[in-house]
Amino acid sequence: MHKTHNDLPVKVRETVCSSLNALLADAADLSMQAKQAHWALRGPDFIALHKLFDEVYEHAGDWADSIAERVAALGGQPKGTLQAAAQNTRLDAYPVDLVPDREHVARFAMSLGKFGAFIRAAIDEFAREGDATSADLVTEISRQVDKDLWFVEAHLG
Repeated sequence: MHKTHNDLPVKVRETVCSSLNALLADAADLSMQAKQAHWALRGPDFIALHKLFDEVYEHAGDWADSIAERVAALGGQPKGTLQAAAQNTRLDAYPVDLVPDREHVARFAMSLGKFGAFIRAAIDEFAREGDATSADLVTEISRQVDKDLWFVEAHLG
């Protein structure tokens, strides 16, 4: 941990930073899964889904940025490289051979839902640790994840 005048106890900051770095890996992976779907899908809903996956990609990038900045603010070291994300993500690998738009929707909804579950678990964890600011950050992310999941799943009918 880097020196900081942040008044949260070091042990709390270490615990929260570790969990935030796990979320950072997940958000980075999710962003690339959204881009994979964006690039590779084909089907009658192409343009709507192409735009939707691109929006979720942008959101996931913003989430990763906010998470990494919180790690740094707590005196931690963000682990945001592609290699760190690949090594530490808790999301299932996204298939690179999917083509039909409905298959991308179903598969990406699974990843987005899993990421949402990790985010909600972090809300409770950070609150228990006494870090209301990190809990607030992931609460904000949770709202957008749930909305994005709603938009994606709406294409399943």
